[in-house]
Parts: sequence; structure tokens; C-alpha cells
Amino acid sequence: MKVHGSCHCGHVRFVAEADPQLTSICHCNDCQKLTGTAFRLSTPALPGSFALTQGTPKVYIKVAESGARRAQAFCPECGSPLYTYDADKPTPIGLRVGVLDERRALPPTWQKWCDVALDWTQNLAEVEQAPRDQRGA
Repeated sequence: MKVHGSCHCGHVRFVAEADPQLTSICHCNDCQKLTGTAFRLSTPALPGSFALTQGTPKVYIKVAESGARRAQAFCPECGSPLYTYDADKPTPIGLRVGVLDERRALPPTWQKWCDVALDWTQNLAEVEQAPRDQRGA
């Protein structure tokens, strides 16, 4: 499926092809820190399909627990995380689902690093829900 991505401010834009069956949730400590939340949702771009169409992201290289050097691309203006790749071998590219226009069509099919997942992330069905930013009575 063709996907279109952009940061929050629109400074950086890209297109790619993705297989919805490969969308995953990562619960690792790095993803928790880099997102400022409980996990990260990503989907890989199919080989050779990724193209920047506007702007140039800033790239931060982090060293994973495995020792792998992971490049984290984000907007230099608004800070939106955009995609990741192996800093020493830049394919495949892991797209951040939250910046994709087609995000509703990319539900996760698997989870990884579940041994460090925050316990409450495994069952959100019991958490109160609201259609907007107002809590029920």
C-alpha cells in the first residue's frame, strides 16, 4: 500500500510503499524514551520505495542494547519522529505510523520487547474512554 508521511509542521514529507501485515508495536526502553510514551508503532517501507518529497530531516544516531547503531530521523523544526534505519546499512527503513496519512489502515499485527512493556499497556479495554478531551461524569 502507498503511504504518505509528514511531520506535524509539514516541513518534511515523504512517500513509500508498506505492507500492513508488518506493522508492529515496540515496547523497548529506547522507544519509550524516544517517544516520551509507552511504546512506538512502526511499519517497514518496502525496499526501494521510500522517497523524501520535501525537506531534510535531522538524524540522531543511538546505540541500541544490541550494539547496533540506529539512525532516528526527525523534523528539525517541530521534532516529530519520522523514521529509523540501521546507521551502517540504511535499508530497510522503519516508518513511524503516527506520521502517516494512512495510519488508520495500519493496525499492529505483532508486539516486540514485551518483557519491558509497561504492564498497563497490555489491557487498555478497562481504561475510561472519551471522544475528545473531556472526561465523563
